[in-house]
Amino acid sequence: MTTVGTGRYTYTEIHDWAKLPAGESFAMVSAVATDSQDRVYAFQRKDPPIVIFDRDGNHLSSWGNGAFLYAHGIFIENDIVYLTDRDSSVCLIYTLDGKPIQMLGRHGVHSDTGCENPGDLVPRAAGPFNYPSEIVPAPSGDLYVSDGYRNARVHRFSGRGELKASWGEPGKTGPGRFHLPHSLLVTGDERVIVCDRENHRIQVFDLNGEFLAIWDDIQRPMDISQDRDGMFHVSEGPVDGSSARVSVLDHDGKVLSRFDCRGPGHGSWVDSHGDIYVGLGNPGGVDKFVRQV
Repeated sequence: MTTVGTGRYTYTEIHDWAKLPAGESFAMVSAVATDSQDRVYAFQRKDPPIVIFDRDGNHLSSWGNGAFLYAHGIFIENDIVYLTDRDSSVCLIYTLDGKPIQMLGRHGVHSDTGCENPGDLVPRAAGPFNYPSEIVPAPSGDLYVSDGYRNARVHRFSGRGELKASWGEPGKTGPGRFHLPHSLLVTGDERVIVCDRENHRIQVFDLNGEFLAIWDDIQRPMDISQDRDGMFHVSEGPVDGSSARVSVLDHDGKVLSRFDCRGPGHGSWVDSHGDIYVGLGNPGGVDKFVRQV
């Protein structure tokens, strides 16, 4: 096993950590999250879409057959699972054992942004949704969605699913301009942290969408999560033949540790122990980075 990272953020890298039952194989693991017991939920692009493992990588269970067209984002908070079905343009909320709680959007109904090719810079921004990337809860109970692949917006909903506000316009420069908002996080100090993927930056807003800061020491930020100390863990996609990588950032976006990882870096998560999980492409799977301090 390889040691990666620096200082307090040093890790032992374990390839293909998650083990499926005999005869089964992974598709791309689009995203990863953990529950209050640090069980690991891998969201993959085949049935069963949700596959669950213990901390040692042993398979526990799975659910969701037939429920998703194109698995994208997963987030778990207070043992509630928040999922995005990108190509159906819906956001879904489940219990840990796969019982549906709530849905935002309507299956196959896409807002009018003039965009046909996912990932293109969209002609215009619109309301929810057109290929959303992630839904996350705020401490207040509101829900925030990065609507990214064929839109350029962040949407804020009440906990009941009522749209309260949207912000963002397509663009390559300037605050509030997005080219594929791919992941987001709402912090306890009332900031909305948005991975502006194809602009190679993270944008920071207040809860109402007022711009606060840009962090630009980053490449294609794919996914972001936060550890128990408030540090941010960002998986970043490859650029011009480079490897994907993971960066640990402080409260203000300063890099504390950075190391290469396998795969596209599309989905990642940090658990309560400070261990990091990174989803793999095709063939899929999960790599684990065990924190050494």
